[in-house]
Amino acid sequence: MEFRDLPSPNHGPRKTAIDMLVLHYTGMESAAAALARLTSPAAAVSAHYLIEEDGTVWRLVPEERRAWHAGQSFWRGVRDINSASIGIELVNPGHELGYRTFPEAQIAALETLAAAVLARHRIPARHVLGHSDVAPARKEDPGELFPWRRFAQVGIGLWPEPPLPKPPRAIAPLLAAIGYDPDAACAATVRAFQRHFRPARCDGKADEETRSLAAAVAKLCGGI
Repeated sequence: MEFRDLPSPNHGPRKTAIDMLVLHYTGMESAAAALARLTSPAAAVSAHYLIEEDGTVWRLVPEERRAWHAGQSFWRGVRDINSASIGIELVNPGHELGYRTFPEAQIAALETLAAAVLARHRIPARHVLGHSDVAPARKEDPGELFPWRRFAQVGIGLWPEPPLPKPPRAIAPLLAAIGYDPDAACAATVRAFQRHFRPARCDGKADEETRSLAAAVAKLCGGI
């Protein structure tokens, strides 16, 4: 895979082994604006890679270094997500600036890159995440237009296929078993789960379908 290199100064040493892949959208007006921010010492943010809408892949931080992309976050007991993860930014204006479908060239490039990252670091499927999964109260990306099912079908992440189990009464234990922060606001966590696993309706309500999906994902994760 070909890369364009644009080294960011915003990184540091890792404190733990890599076992997560976290996907983001840039939420900015252009790729140039996002690259400028991700390489600005004043901004103090970064990611390992950025993928433009035409499929161009920029390498910003070496994988062995800790990029600054996740912020305050949590997954399966880990709070220093930056140390444990590879972060990939997808150029997209996001919900505030005109959220739109991710183009095929961009998704194809991500599929190739993500497969290589998972192979290099033996990242489990349950640890292929969106920024909203690890920070549900703060973040919405990569959002409900991201094709999670397509990626799961090629071994990048998880997707619950029917038949789904009978919906349990409570969703909180299921979300905690999957990996979500049990201390996060429940509606925000439900909405983050829906963005990932039920993108057709992300209303934060733990209805029967959402609870059935959560039970199926928890089972895939080996949690319940």
